[in-house]
Amino acid sequence: MTQLAIKSLAKSYGAFRVFENLNLEAKAGEIIVIFGGSGAGKTILLRIIAGVEEQTAGSVEIAGHDVSDIAPEHRGVGMAFQNFALFPHMSAAENIATPLRAAGAAEDKVQAGVARVARLLKIDHVLGHAPRELSNGQKQRTALARALAASPKILLLDDPLRNVDAKLRFEMRLELPRLLRQSGATVLYVTQDYKEAMALADRIAVLAGGRFVQTATPEDTYVFPATLGVARLFGDPSINTADTVVEDGPGGVQVALGGAGVLVSQAYRAHSGRPVTLGVRPEAVAFGAPDGLEAEVVAVTPLNERAVLLLKTPGGWEFLASLPAASPGIPEAGSRVRASFAQSGTHLFDRQTGERIDG
Repeated sequence: MTQLAIKSLAKSYGAFRVFENLNLEAKAGEIIVIFGGSGAGKTILLRIIAGVEEQTAGSVEIAGHDVSDIAPEHRGVGMAFQNFALFPHMSAAENIATPLRAAGAAEDKVQAGVARVARLLKIDHVLGHAPRELSNGQKQRTALARALAASPKILLLDDPLRNVDAKLRFEMRLELPRLLRQSGATVLYVTQDYKEAMALADRIAVLAGGRFVQTATPEDTYVFPATLGVARLFGDPSINTADTVVEDGPGGVQVALGGAGVLVSQAYRAHSGRPVTLGVRPEAVAFGAPDGLEAEVVAVTPLNERAVLLLKTPGGWEFLASLPAASPGIPEAGSRVRASFAQSGTHLFDRQTGERIDG
């Protein structure tokens, strides 16, 4: 069942357009990550859904009902912010209780609701503390507890892990999916961290240029990026790119790259002569094929469990390869190699529009 629907949503400030014609449906209990760079309009979108900001056009529907003209406190929406936004003069318990009290719950219900979410988020031992006495991790959990306290149908999380340290961020990436599913809420989660998006989402909605350029599962977003821009947003190291042209030669379909021809899927034959941008994931680069692309290893950088190699072809094209650190025979800096590209990590994009070409 569709729990949340945004339809033809637009927001402008005078002549400045933030986004337009946004359409998205979320099922009950689904976790959708809204992903995009700074200034894409992610926070504004959440504020419109929450009812604290008005849209320029379009509508917001919750459980099939248009709530565009309904006050925030009557929408059944909970929201947590990246800066925690806790009331400094209230204890953690009083902060968590605010949505329950605003809804007119009886005091025994308030206390029971606070205790329930505090236990869930493992902060029941700091309920009497003021925000200044809490660590950033405890503040983050308190803000999340406040958003969950009234058992909202819709939960909006605005980059809630941005201001916590790396260790806690990693731990919460593992823990949050369980907590969010236990809540039963439909979740819209904003982040600029692609690893966070991949770890948490049932689906990722990529917001860029005032529109959703792709809405898909984490796997499909990475394996089948809709545009070159999406491909660049997901992956570390980032995807290698080169402007080239599709050619149908005697040896098969290829693209000119670094002074040599590189074979690509035969499915691209219909695009012969088309100017394209080649995209190759660093982990799709392999070595040892006798007919591979000639390149020199410029540098080798250990990166946790992987080794990242910077390579340069005789024609001057530089690209990165990412190999498991335990791989036998990782080429050394200064050596010459033959590189090949796995088709599963190799994509062609239209050079003008940036849209992925199916092959």
